[in-house]
Amino acid sequence: MPSADKSISHRAVMLASLAEGESRIHNFLEGEDCLATMRAFSQMGIGIERTAPGELLVCGKGLGGLVQPEKELYLANSGTTMRLMLGILAGQPFIATLTGDESLSRRPMKRVTDPLRKMGAKIQGPEDANFPPLTIRGGKLKGIQFSSEVASAQVKSAVLLAGLFAKGPTQVKEPLPSRDHTERMMELFGANFRKEGKVSVVQRTEKLTPREIRIPGDISSAAFFIVAACLVPDSEVVIKEVGLNPTRTGILDVLKEMGASIALENVREEWEPVGDLRVRSSNLQAVKLTKEKIPSLIDELPVLMVACALARGKSEIRGAEELRVKESDRIRAMCENLGRLGAEAEELPDGCVIRGKEGFRGGKVSSFGDHRVAMSMAVAGLRSEDGAEIAESDCVNISYPSFFKDLESL
Repeated sequence: MPSADKSISHRAVMLASLAEGESRIHNFLEGEDCLATMRAFSQMGIGIERTAPGELLVCGKGLGGLVQPEKELYLANSGTTMRLMLGILAGQPFIATLTGDESLSRRPMKRVTDPLRKMGAKIQGPEDANFPPLTIRGGKLKGIQFSSEVASAQVKSAVLLAGLFAKGPTQVKEPLPSRDHTERMMELFGANFRKEGKVSVVQRTEKLTPREIRIPGDISSAAFFIVAACLVPDSEVVIKEVGLNPTRTGILDVLKEMGASIALENVREEWEPVGDLRVRSSNLQAVKLTKEKIPSLIDELPVLMVACALARGKSEIRGAEELRVKESDRIRAMCENLGRLGAEAEELPDGCVIRGKEGFRGGKVSSFGDHRVAMSMAVAGLRSEDGAEIAESDCVNISYPSFFKDLESL
C-alpha cells in the first residue's frame, strides 16, 4: 500500500474538527503537510490524540467551536492547508494570521481570497491578499454564485467550506471537474450539501456528525511506483488499497493509452472507491495531453513526464500552466532535470514537448525543494546509466516520508 492519501488526510482532520464529538481517523498520512493541518487545529482548541501510528482521535467542537489562536498559524509548505483553512476561518468570528515557509509564501492565494471577500470575510496580505502572510477576520458570511476560472479543488473547497457558515446557498461551478474529496466528505459528515449537475451547492449547516474514517492509499504517491514498474524491465508490482476516485485516476487512463499494462483488482466502493493495481513492464508510446485531461492528473504530471521521456515518439503536454504555481515551477524543474540526465524536454508556457529516448545517462539533479520532483527523479534514476543524484531529497517528507525506503524494498 502506498502512503495514505494526502488530500483526504487534510480534509478528514478539518471536517472532524468541525463535527460535534469524537471522530476516529485510520491510516492518516503523517507527512509534514498533514501535520501542519493537525497543529493548526490544535492551536484553535481542538483535541487531537495520536492513538497509534497513523491513527487519530479528533475531539470536534462543532462548527462554532474553534477559538482564536494565540499566535500565528504556521503552515510550513502546505498550500492545501492554507487555502482550505481560509474557507473555514472565513466563517469564524475572530482574527487569525496564516504564514508559511519561503515556498508557500510565493504561491498565489488571490483566487481564494477574492471569492471569500465577496462572501464577507476581511482578508489582508501582500499584493492585495495574494501572498502569505494573510490575516483574516471572519464571520457574517453570505452565500455567492461562484464560477471558478481554474479547475482547482483547493479553490472550490475553500468556497464550499465557507458556505457551511454563510446565509443563503453557496454555488460553485468549475470549467472542468477537479477532485471531489471535499464534497464526498461533506456528505459523509452530514453537511447541507447537494450536487446540481455540474454545480456544487452548500447551505448553512448547523451540525456535522462525527465519523470513523479509513483513508485509502494515495494514487499520487502510487504513481511513482506505477511508472517505475512500467519502465523497469521484468517488473511486476501489486499496489494494494489505492484510492480510485474517478477525479484522480487520469494517470491510469493516460498510461494505458501509452500502452501500459495496468490491471485493477479487488475494486470496491467505500465512501471513496478503493482497489488494487497490478502493473507490469511495458513498452510505452508517446501521448498528447490537452487541458481537459489535466485536472485529473495534475499532481502526477512530473512522473508522467519521466514516462514520456522514455516512450517511443514525441509527447506533448498542454494546458498545464497550473504546474508553474505548485511547490516549485514544476514545468521548469522537470524540463531542466530531464535535460541534465540527457533527455530532450522543451519547455512551453503551459506545458512541454518531450522526445522519447531509450534511457538516461544520469547525473546530478535538483529537487527544487519539491517532493514530487524529487520522487520523479528517483524513478528516472532507475533507468539511467549512472544513476540520478538528487539534491535536497529530504523534501519527500512533505507527502511520503518512507518513499526511499519503500523504493529500496522493491
